[in-house]
Amino acid sequence: MVNFGFFDDWHPQPGRVTSWSVSATAQAVMRDAPEHPIPPTYQQREYLRTTQRTAAAGHRASRLCMISYDIPGNPDIDAMTRAVTAFVRRHESFSSWFTVESDERVVRHVVDAQVLELVPTEHGEFTDSDAIRRHVQDTTPDALHWNCFSFGIIEQEQAFTVYAAVDHLHTDGVAQALTCVDLLMLYGAELSGTEPALAPVDGHLAYCARERAYNTELTEQSPPVTTWLKLLQRNGGEMPTFPLYLGTENAPGYVRGAVLTLPLFTESDALRFEQACEDGGGRFLGGLFAALALTEAELTGNDWHFILSPANTRSAPGEAGAVGYYTNLLPIAFDVPPEARFSSLVAAAQEAADRAKELTDVSAHRVLELAAPEPGIRVRPGWSAMMLSYVDVRKIAGVEMFDRINGGLFANRAAASEVYVWINRFPDVTTLSLVFPDTEDANESVGRYVKTLTEITAAVAGAGDYALRVDA
Repeated sequence: MVNFGFFDDWHPQPGRVTSWSVSATAQAVMRDAPEHPIPPTYQQREYLRTTQRTAAAGHRASRLCMISYDIPGNPDIDAMTRAVTAFVRRHESFSSWFTVESDERVVRHVVDAQVLELVPTEHGEFTDSDAIRRHVQDTTPDALHWNCFSFGIIEQEQAFTVYAAVDHLHTDGVAQALTCVDLLMLYGAELSGTEPALAPVDGHLAYCARERAYNTELTEQSPPVTTWLKLLQRNGGEMPTFPLYLGTENAPGYVRGAVLTLPLFTESDALRFEQACEDGGGRFLGGLFAALALTEAELTGNDWHFILSPANTRSAPGEAGAVGYYTNLLPIAFDVPPEARFSSLVAAAQEAADRAKELTDVSAHRVLELAAPEPGIRVRPGWSAMMLSYVDVRKIAGVEMFDRINGGLFANRAAASEVYVWINRFPDVTTLSLVFPDTEDANESVGRYVKTLTEITAAVAGAGDYALRVDA
């Protein structure tokens, strides 16, 4: 199956390491690049501001995303050099660098893609996986640096492992899978002396301009904005948060993130859970939101569930294959009556998830700009929110290829001030992963939360339903 997880879950075979990064000449050109009129996306802007704040506090909030896969035989260093250079030239996002000014204004600088050139560096033999994991993370700068992406190979006797480590500023979940496919095809084309069979892609700048234009036209009276504001007002003026105590109020800035990953379903259990969702008028995703809502209600008695979920915002024809940060956060909210059962709640959860798609192009950050005079809105700059991300890995194009090449998608832990949940469905298992502040209180609270959540999902998979306990 595809390997998903965090850097701690990546276990490459030791070997001789060679990495590629932006040439000194290209970096010098970028340092002199003038300001570009197209700003970053709202999500990128806030991501960079958060990176700046946490860097000053001594933490890394910048998330490093990585793909890896194995190729039999010996590597051709010159062919790989041409392949990774062609990759960064192909995807426009890599041509931008951002500076965060003293007033937190984020400025884009752009160079011509043909200036981009990656050069190899040999690092010698590595004898254990831990050293390789540290090397990749330590040698790839954060999002405040243009060269916040690197590529490498780990050469063994009869094969080699390829990795691409790219800061979240230039990638997302979809883009990680696209990166693997692109690099395989570009390297193969370089070896054979042919043109790679890759469709042209649209540039990220056009997407940024489109997002900004749409959101600039919004007003406080625009229906999508009023929808967001009503949700925030019902939630006490705040973004959704983890329902249990995390113990972060005395932490200076952000704290290092802890990671917990465990199996949620076998595929046979997942199929039974999916059937229960359909029987209740929902789908698998709605069932996950319903399970989280029941978990919160059991632990706190809350009668309303509110959480954010990332959405893929690629919509132009040429964006389907584009690598870049094409995501937005959608608000999922629905009532949880005291007599709620999974079978009665899943349809409401599914409806909330479907309804939220209407807000795909609406930035929460723009909503908060417009809400400045709105009474009762208490969200502050640098906010974070509880999030659930679900990926059905079985539907990723070329997933069978990932099996053959030992493909994997990973991320670093970074800093965390909230709880972020990832549920990934593979052909044989569905996994649950959480990143949360590494405090004693958060570890205890997350443990309680996971215990309740897995009891609920197991009951639904086993019996087809679950009812809130009377004392919830």
